[in-house]
Amino acid sequence: MSYIDGFVCAVPTNKREEYQAHASKVAKVFKKFGAERVVEAWGDDVPDGTLTSFPLAVKCKPDETVVFSWITWPSKEVRDAGMAEVFKDPICDQEANPMPFDGKRLIYGGFKTIVEY
Repeated sequence: MSYIDGFVCAVPTNKREEYQAHASKVAKVFKKFGAERVVEAWGDDVPDGTLTSFPLAVKCKPDETVVFSWITWPSKEVRDAGMAEVFKDPICDQEANPMPFDGKRLIYGGFKTIVEY
């Protein structure tokens, strides 16, 4: 079964193209170090909730859009080794290539796949 890294963040809506360019560069790095698939999905139908929701989780502001992303790895072992290399790559240097969103509101985690078709 695959291993998945999942991410949710709020990106300034007017920075969509900048985010897409940044994500495309970084996706190539993930693939270089073992990721099978990298998906970046721009929010299109993401309702506000009253108790919980994607927008609430990332404190999405009116001028921001929720982005939902995931990386599929063949195993946790490949992911652990790959992630160690990803963060050494110059493209992932936050000073040289900063993320075009507030990384403090990024939600992320690693998930063991339990059902996969």
